[in-house]
This record gives sequence, structure tokens and C-alpha cells, in this order.
Amino acid sequence: MSSPYPQIHLVRHGETAWSLSGQHTGRTDMPLTETGEAAARGVAERLKGLSFSAVWSSPSQRAYKTSVLAGFGAQCIKNDDLQEWDYGAYEGLTTKQILAERPGWQLFRDGCPKGEAAADVGKRADAVIAALRQANANILVFSSAHFLRVLAARWLGLPPEGGALFVLDTASISLLGYEHDLSEPVVRKWNQK
Repeated sequence: MSSPYPQIHLVRHGETAWSLSGQHTGRTDMPLTETGEAAARGVAERLKGLSFSAVWSSPSQRAYKTSVLAGFGAQCIKNDDLQEWDYGAYEGLTTKQILAERPGWQLFRDGCPKGEAAADVGKRADAVIAALRQANANILVFSSAHFLRVLAARWLGLPPEGGALFVLDTASISLLGYEHDLSEPVVRKWNQK
């Protein structure tokens, strides 16, 4: 998609054992599964012909390995602000397990004990957005689902909790950009497989 304005491609990492089982994977450094590695290689074909001024990744091996397998490892820079939500006491648990202990819990509303609240993740997303806007260039970003959902919400000027409105599959590609000018940030594509 051609645009006179910068476009930000977001790639969620490939499948891991915990993304497959639905376990919250914040700071646990899970490797990709064989299926996840194959999907990461497929990202290369889906981004073929596009050029980027910079490639950024979460420091997690699942995000960085996805960038490498997609063919962008040589130019990829790790950025701590791109880390997944810190789930604290809920790390490794499924939503079903959390709800059994805390009925009615919602990540984007309630956050995680000993971890981050949506506002914390929003501050990191805001720092990334400030860097993206300062760069004013096409940039490729590899990270994890909940962080990228908050990033999209903040890109649009929504509160961090607005990330609850977006869903991301593993190895999906999304596109942030602008409509008429740089004062109108939009989501141009979302969760493409």
C-alpha cells in the first residue's frame, strides 16, 4: 500500500508453547515452536518488496527470532520499551486459571498484581510512538500481542485500556499510518495472516 506518509508495520511473534496453550507470557523468554518458526519465515514473503528505515524488536527471543527468520535480523535493534506486558503474579497462567481465583478479572482494566497496569504499558507505548513520529519513516516493529494492542490504541489517541478492542494472532502483520495528513493517525490494516 503506497502512502506519502510513514507507515509502521507491526508483527506479532510466531507461536510459542505458551501462546498455543493460552498462558500469559510476559517476561518468560519462550522460544518459538516449529510451527512458529515456519510462520516467522512466512512473514518474509508477506513483507517482500517493502523497505524500512529501521527495524525494532522486543528483546524477547520470540520476537527477535521472528525478525531473524523473517529476514530482518541484520538490521534489527532491540528496544526494551517493546517488551510484552509484565504479568507479574499471573505469568504463566491462563485467563481461565486467573478467573477461577479472581472472577470478573480483565487484563486491560485490572492489570496484574506485582506486574504492570495498562497505564504502565501505555507509558512504554507512548515512548515508542514518540520515537516513531520523530523518525518520520517506514519502520518495522516485532513484539507481542498485548503490547502491540496498547501501542495501536495509543497511536489512535485512545487510552491504553483501548487495546482491549484489538486482537492479534501469532505471526500476524498490522499496519499503522495516517489518513489525510500527519495529524490523522489511523490503523490501515489489522491482524493480517
